[in-house]
Amino acid sequence: MAWLSITVELEPAQAEALSEALIEADARSVDLEPGATSTRLTALAERGADPRRLLSSAAQSAGIASPEFRAGEVSDEDWVRLSQAQFSPLQVGVRLWIVPSWHTPPADPRAAVVRLDPGLAFGTGSHPSTRLILKRLEAKISGNERVLDYGCGSGILAIAAGKLGAARLDAVDIDRLALRVASENARMNGVALQAALPEDLALGAYDLVLANILAGPLVGLAPELAARTSRGRSVLLSGILLNQVEEVSAAYAGDFEITVPATEEDWALIEGTRR
Repeated sequence: MAWLSITVELEPAQAEALSEALIEADARSVDLEPGATSTRLTALAERGADPRRLLSSAAQSAGIASPEFRAGEVSDEDWVRLSQAQFSPLQVGVRLWIVPSWHTPPADPRAAVVRLDPGLAFGTGSHPSTRLILKRLEAKISGNERVLDYGCGSGILAIAAGKLGAARLDAVDIDRLALRVASENARMNGVALQAALPEDLALGAYDLVLANILAGPLVGLAPELAARTSRGRSVLLSGILLNQVEEVSAAYAGDFEITVPATEEDWALIEGTRR
């Protein structure tokens, strides 16, 4: 199958913000290639998609001007080869490793290894917003927690929580392809993951809710994520630029005690403890 490939050159912070917005705008996958002065962003979308409309919508969500772009076609095989060439084993924190399925995992018996094949779903651990949550998970998971990954993409966050000792893993995404990829990755890791569309998620609250999305959607999701978090338990929010922390924090402050435990580059992690 051929896909539409869209390539732009942007400042690093703008490229990172646009990458998240493109996923929310129905791009199937996004790759960032840092350069000396700019970052090359390559997005994959359905063959019949309108690249100008897709970029305009995503740029508006990211708060930047719609950039100039190049568009072309790329096959499944070519995209997989590109992804594999740019995705290597990644150590996050002390124990946690993210290892693509075509690489050999580390021999350290203490390592919590997540084997991952992102396919066409977002989430390899390489983006700062994903690393921020993964690093925090080591401190938050002590064993037997109920975890919800809201906007799961490849399933990397939920699977990492399972590898660290969480007992119940639920994941939701608006993209059915992401749900399929997350389920396949969970099976590859020997982790029991229940993946569903948001409207199909059963009622219930969790010890830990994870959401690595974008600032705008996170603000809108505040009531839902608060209802899904047990009292005294935590929500971890990422995909938030430093200049968006105040807006997102304000949306959750009515139900949570808010802290910002970590930042990386232009990105921040928000943690809330449910009142």
